Amino acid sequence: MADATTMLSICDPVHLVLIKRDTSSETTLVSSYFLDWRTVLSSPSGKTSIAVELLGVGVECKVTAGVLNMSLDLYPPLSEILSPDIITTQQSLERQKTAEKERLFLVYAKQWWREFLEIRQANQSKLVKIFAQDENGVNRPVCSYVRVLRAGRLLESPRQAARFVSLLGLEKAPVVGGGGKQEQWCSLLAFLCRNKGDCEDHATLLCSLLLGFGLDAYVCVGTKPKSLAHTWVMTRGTDSTITFWESLTAHRYLHQAIDPDAPPLAPQPRPSYPYRTIGCVFNHRSFLANCQPSDAVELCSFDFHNQSQWKAMSEEAVGSVCSPGSTTSLPPLPPLCGPSLEPSAASNQLELELRYLVVEHRKDLGLATVWDDHLSYVLSSALAAYELERCTGTSCGNEEFQDAVRRAVPDGHTFKGFPIHFLHHNARRAFATCLRSPFCDEIVCCRGDHVRLAVRVRVFAYPESACAVWVMFACKYRSVL
Repeated sequence: MADATTMLSICDPVHLVLIKRDTSSETTLVSSYFLDWRTVLSSPSGKTSIAVELLGVGVECKVTAGVLNMSLDLYPPLSEILSPDIITTQQSLERQKTAEKERLFLVYAKQWWREFLEIRQANQSKLVKIFAQDENGVNRPVCSYVRVLRAGRLLESPRQAARFVSLLGLEKAPVVGGGGKQEQWCSLLAFLCRNKGDCEDHATLLCSLLLGFGLDAYVCVGTKPKSLAHTWVMTRGTDSTITFWESLTAHRYLHQAIDPDAPPLAPQPRPSYPYRTIGCVFNHRSFLANCQPSDAVELCSFDFHNQSQWKAMSEEAVGSVCSPGSTTSLPPLPPLCGPSLEPSAASNQLELELRYLVVEHRKDLGLATVWDDHLSYVLSSALAAYELERCTGTSCGNEEFQDAVRRAVPDGHTFKGFPIHFLHHNARRAFATCLRSPFCDEIVCCRGDHVRLAVRVRVFAYPESACAVWVMFACKYRSVL
């Protein structure tokens, strides 16, 4: 058991995240609060009650969201307690130390930026992002948003980690009035609690997970076509292979540099990735700005040791404000939570609900519904193959599925199938989305001779309430010329 003095030196706050969940399971981030819990060290009973004012997030970060009354209990109670003055003095010293570190880093960053601009005039227009606002409107160095994050046994490989991150929803911070995009980089805990965020949130989480798997990973800041600002992830192999990871889709792209000095008619590789320019890269220890003549991705070299191509910040300066345990960095992220769904039960429930909706929809059209349970079961292998392909990038099992369908559909009959993918398991929302597709509507509303319908659902559960839901509607009917 640590004594009170030792516990006083633990400056990591308790991160409280308040979310709102509506009837359709949509989540909204309401507040994010960092609680200094150490007032309990002065309580003789090891118990204390406090009230904290919770502020909003983003554009509402100065508006009160509510007051939270809390009771803090310390188990087991300390044999000796500290006076409130000692705790207040310690907190004051930490704030002074934090302010001084932030001041020194800001002075360094300004000097580093001036030197970067002096290299060439074109550097002024490059996307070099040193600071970013979090959900509370606090400016933090971008390196502080990345941590080495290990997922235990919840994620088995870097590619599965990329699939997990891509299943978290995309949502941009709301903007009040005009003026373009509202900046809001979320802390990892706030992002995971609400299960959605912008491309920056996805990229910092994926980079953190790839670092946990031992890869040399960096977040890239640049643009997509039409000069749209974008953030993605890059890994460098020991053989100098550069791989881009799109955190919104889990797609991977190999970087092949184009030689700008090659003869005009010489064959050059055509970029397959959707990125146009790159201004800087960073992770939890490094920050590097692109000082090459062109910031076009296909022309860039990623030799970070070449100081004429990449201008690096001092790792010591970055570590002073971003290293784990420093008073200026975000608190450590707790371990990822396991899946909240039981896949088989969730699959069965959603499938039953979709069958009911199909029957009711066809009844409204004056059509009877006859289900083919065997055909429904045959669809399972296709759904498993789709998810495997999203995880690994390789397709397998298609031959067996096609053979099984041929056997399940008699001669003279026509088969039609429509697979679709969701990030939720709300049956009515899913069915409404499916009917907006003319292909699915044609299957669900199929008319003809000897019509048999099939539907199969597979729910794949991932950490933190994320899920991949695959649904396939199918029908078979006798062809009449």
